[in-house]
Amino acid sequence: MLLDGGSYHLACFVAQQVAEKALKAFLYARGEQIVVGHSVEALARWAAEHDAEFGALRDQVASLDAYYIPTRCPNGLPDNIPARVYTERAAQETLRMADLVLEAVRRKLDEMT
Repeated sequence: MLLDGGSYHLACFVAQQVAEKALKAFLYARGEQIVVGHSVEALARWAAEHDAEFGALRDQVASLDAYYIPTRCPNGLPDNIPARVYTERAAQETLRMADLVLEAVRRKLDEMT
């Protein structure tokens, strides 16, 4: 819906959030008690301590971290606003990366059950 409506900056932010929350879910499912932070790269690196597949995934999705603050904060970009900067192409790419994370986490959680 955000993508179709042209809210590309918000689609990028939500994609980062989806990846972050999915990785946190995996870590909690693996028994971690306190999972803090917002970095997809750091969370994927941590997840790789439980399953090596997340190490390779980290390389593919680490750039999602660049969409955490500037996509939603009006003062996050110099002399501009997120709605003018982020493009459909960027939104599609971030959503693709979020899908990679979701699929990996789903697969790993299914293997645990």
